Amino acid sequence: MTTLKTGILLSAVAALSLTAGVASAQKTTLNVGMGSADAGKLDPHIATTTPDKGLLHWMFNGLVRIQPGKASPEYIEPDIAQSWTSSDDGLTWVFTLREDVDCHGEYGNLDAEDVVFSLNRSSNTDTSAFAGDYSSFKSVEATGPYEVTITLANPVPSLLGLLVPYHGGNIVCRDAVEALGDGFERTPIGTGPFMFAEYQPQQYVKLVAHEDYFRGAPAIKEIYYRYIPSDASRDLAFQAGEIDMIYGRQDQTWVERIKDVPNTQVAVMRPGEMSVLSLNKTMPPLDDIRVRKAVAHAIDRSAMVAFKGPDVTLPAVSVVPEGYLGFTDEITTYDFNLEKSKALLTEAGFPDGVTLKAVHTTLPGMLSTIEAVQALLREANITLDIELVEHATFHANIRKDLSQVTHYSAARFPIADTYLTQFFHSDSIPLKPTAVTNFSHCDVADAEITNARTEPDPERQLELWAEAQRKIADAVCAIPIFQNLQLWAWNSSLDLGHSVEGSLNLSPALTEASRFTE
Repeated sequence: MTTLKTGILLSAVAALSLTAGVASAQKTTLNVGMGSADAGKLDPHIATTTPDKGLLHWMFNGLVRIQPGKASPEYIEPDIAQSWTSSDDGLTWVFTLREDVDCHGEYGNLDAEDVVFSLNRSSNTDTSAFAGDYSSFKSVEATGPYEVTITLANPVPSLLGLLVPYHGGNIVCRDAVEALGDGFERTPIGTGPFMFAEYQPQQYVKLVAHEDYFRGAPAIKEIYYRYIPSDASRDLAFQAGEIDMIYGRQDQTWVERIKDVPNTQVAVMRPGEMSVLSLNKTMPPLDDIRVRKAVAHAIDRSAMVAFKGPDVTLPAVSVVPEGYLGFTDEITTYDFNLEKSKALLTEAGFPDGVTLKAVHTTLPGMLSTIEAVQALLREANITLDIELVEHATFHANIRKDLSQVTHYSAARFPIADTYLTQFFHSDSIPLKPTAVTNFSHCDVADAEITNARTEPDPERQLELWAEAQRKIADAVCAIPIFQNLQLWAWNSSLDLGHSVEGSLNLSPALTEASRFTE
């Protein structure tokens, strides 16, 4: 039995030793090391964390998908739907489904009724964390056994982006959801190349090959998705050969060090997760724009990029990530200036500084970022009190509006509408029935965001998105810091079956074509 080297957590030792020898001999068992203490919610319409989204990526399909290894909408292709048409006004979309898609286990063939159930579930605030994305859906109907018609109340920019297997676009099997009830959160049933087999809390989720997958039986027969929150422990496990694929620490030194491990492939993937500080402008003292500007002037973005590393981080200018359709850099920016920051605090009546509260996750990559921000703010007499909670509790508490400063790191479908709607439209403010992630309570650009969604002229649509970004910047609703690119590494004997440039789901795609070559 192979054992891990010194310093590795006992739980990791026990979990890894179960299959390490088998994986080496059979070359059909894949061990993945994830930087998280445990699974969150494995219902794809509720899961919001990076670790959960990566795992679910291998279990579910959408009506369409982005080609494996890509992240841009230009690479959208058929998935469960084999073809589709849309009306001239963009309000009616008809999807013709494949007839050979089977649900995992004993839940049978997937048809139009399953798709209708899935998209209605995605649109329901009681069953989906992403319901706001589907607010323009007027109806979803089965217009044939394998035909689905979506009718929109207004045109949606890049509708197909809502139908990829990401967030609400994941298609679930109705019979499974209804049969499992609350158990679906821990026993997800999809149609993808790999299906759920076992969950051991704080140890691993086991997936097995879906032998009846419509694209063919996967070459990899088992995946152990192991929860190893310690960066050092994951790295040691990878170097010892106990882990075949590893989620990396988001900093420059990790990339440089892991690249030197023999027989290793390293991927720096887009899209980056945009790190943003949302400032709740309804909570004193952040209800004073001078205090919000003081916070903005205290953040040295160049230092933050240097802290994380130029190869793994992109500086942020606007609240919409660079590279997304609709991004503009023609906005008000707040240069790093400690004297200006202190002067603004004094003008606002706080000559001795202010104290702000942030509820924050213990997830290592995000934690190191907020600690660096805390150190920068301290130099401007801004004390940031950080209340640390585990990741699922963090998501729950910030949605209860319990944080003055919310550090959120997220990747979305690469179009400005998604970020602006979810993070800066007043409908998305926490505690509202339509709440998403508007932790700043921003409402200054509602008109532009709303009008851009229905604007038929592409140039005018870009102008509206740009104006929305300018208004949000002027109001200092949030402070963009940087984009964290996704870091993964794997043993060179693992052939993913495609080149890796990016992944919307933030993990490399594992498909029926992925296999060990030796």
